[in-house]
Amino acid sequence: MKSARLLSIVLLLQTRGRVPAAELAERLEVSARTVYRDVEALSAAGVPVYAERGRHGGIALLPGFRTDVTGMTTDEARALFILAAQGAHSALGLDDALRSALRKVMAALPAPHRPAAELTGRRILVDPDKWTPRPSSATAAPDGAPSGHGPAEDLDVLHSAVFTDLRLRIRYRHSGETRPRTYTVDPYGLVAKAGTWYLVADRRGRPQLFRADRVVSATLTEVPVRRRAGVELAAVWQQLRRQVEDRPAEVRVTARIRRERLDLAVRILGGALTGPPRTGNGEGAGDGDGTSDGSGDGGWATLDLAFPVLPAVRQLLQFGDSLEVLAPPAARRVMAEAAAALTAVYAADTPPG
Repeated sequence: MKSARLLSIVLLLQTRGRVPAAELAERLEVSARTVYRDVEALSAAGVPVYAERGRHGGIALLPGFRTDVTGMTTDEARALFILAAQGAHSALGLDDALRSALRKVMAALPAPHRPAAELTGRRILVDPDKWTPRPSSATAAPDGAPSGHGPAEDLDVLHSAVFTDLRLRIRYRHSGETRPRTYTVDPYGLVAKAGTWYLVADRRGRPQLFRADRVVSATLTEVPVRRRAGVELAAVWQQLRRQVEDRPAEVRVTARIRRERLDLAVRILGGALTGPPRTGNGEGAGDGDGTSDGSGDGGWATLDLAFPVLPAVRQLLQFGDSLEVLAPPAARRVMAEAAAALTAVYAADTPPG
């Protein structure tokens, strides 16, 4: 609507100062001629807006003019409270509402606070979706499954680090390793993915993800950050996310689980499932003729799973004797060894100490 576009022009000029007509046209997805007509309409309505032509010209408001931003719509308010990556707003049809709301909020902020607010949007990203595999494979979240504990290093330290424009030295413990490694990285920002925080940074010029709950310590250096020119957090995140989700699984596992635990297993192992569970009553994929392979009989259902590495199958221990790995033999050995180790831990009559 023209009225919304006129307000958007005022808010952009109030926030940015002089803006070239071509840039306004691109942001508002109209022609430059339409922008100039809108400027005339604003001037006729009493808004002190003017246009300067020439190489350094543009559209601007007279110094000191401010407008009281009111009348935020319901959709704009919703967009503000859905603090998520662009994909979430697109799915709800709120992209335009979000941009409009952010312009209003930015215009309402005192001028000294605007740079920090704009930087926050470039350094912090929230992606609420779970890690999703391609249909032909499954993948785990980077560097292992969530630990269920808070970050080893205070998240506030990492939060502060991404705004300093200095290189960061971290001690980081990879999944399956007991000793942390030390890296010097160039941070782009922090991403919350499905409730887990990640530091997105370049290490030796290559993008990498670091789980916040595996950062043992973080120390700022005195060396300026060396980010790749023109590269922002959102672009690096999309690249890393695709690498994780498109990574083929290396270990295919067949297991059976008691039917009363099937719903729980599907919720927990959803990212590792390569197909629907197969049950003895013909539900699921079956063998194409309406029957199962028999392993789902007797109160059991069959699961087809995929894991990025063999040791990852140990997460199936959480289901106790309600789940049995059927194949491959290497996965059964991993489960047997892990179960034996647990038995040894609890075999003593009294705990140590």
